Amino acid sequence: MSQFSPSPEPAARATGLTKVYGKGDTRVTALDAVTVDFARGRFTAVMGPSGSGKSTLMHCLAGLETVTSGSARIGATELSSLNDRQLTALRRHKVGFVFQGFNLLPTLTALENITLPLRLAGRRPDAAWLEAVVATVGLAGRLGHRPAELSGGQQQRVAVARALISRPEIVFADEPTGNLDSRSGAEILGFLRDCVRELGQTVVMVTHDPAAAASTDRALFLADGHVVDELHEPSCAAVLDLMLGVEDGRGNGDGDGRGMHREGAGHRTR
Repeated sequence: MSQFSPSPEPAARATGLTKVYGKGDTRVTALDAVTVDFARGRFTAVMGPSGSGKSTLMHCLAGLETVTSGSARIGATELSSLNDRQLTALRRHKVGFVFQGFNLLPTLTALENITLPLRLAGRRPDAAWLEAVVATVGLAGRLGHRPAELSGGQQQRVAVARALISRPEIVFADEPTGNLDSRSGAEILGFLRDCVRELGQTVVMVTHDPAAAASTDRALFLADGHVVDELHEPSCAAVLDLMLGVEDGRGNGDGDGRGMHREGAGHRTR
């Protein structure tokens, strides 16, 4: 659990969020009136079968996709109220991203990749914060290396540091361990965990991996565009059991974002 107390206002909030793709025979409802909050200073896993809407939820909350109806907020900011220029500024200053494929520029050093978002925004890095981020992700000895000179795990550490450097309100991580071996993946999860615990960061991670979800404070489960359940302080076994239940239709939620809240060991609470 993070040592930072969460703010009453969530870092991100979806309210009645619906996302529809296509029309007529090709119409697909990816998210169906989803309501869910992501508390500040917490690490949340978003899970579900392929096509459940988990990546769409992340993209809508990050301002990468427009919503069909309902509300998506970062802090107090309603994303639908922003024009393209304002959305770009919000993503640059208030949102961090970590992707499965690292997305580093090969000609830049690790330090240059980390500070790139600030350079694009015309800002200078805060020396103390840069030092704290680099120390948290364990990159002090690799800052002069280019991506080709780093392992996959080290490249993803650079990507995590880049996501943190602008002190965003929230970091979205899309399968951040998907291209890594188990050891490197465990290291990245540890770094994300440390970012929450030591830096007070808010992290929302899409993952299929029960072991990854067990590193978080909360695991949220989607199916067919609905929030169907969640676990707090999840264990790997409890996540796996609930994943199997969601996939065969045994989820306990009611589909409106107020699904059954359960402790990691499986004890049910309201």
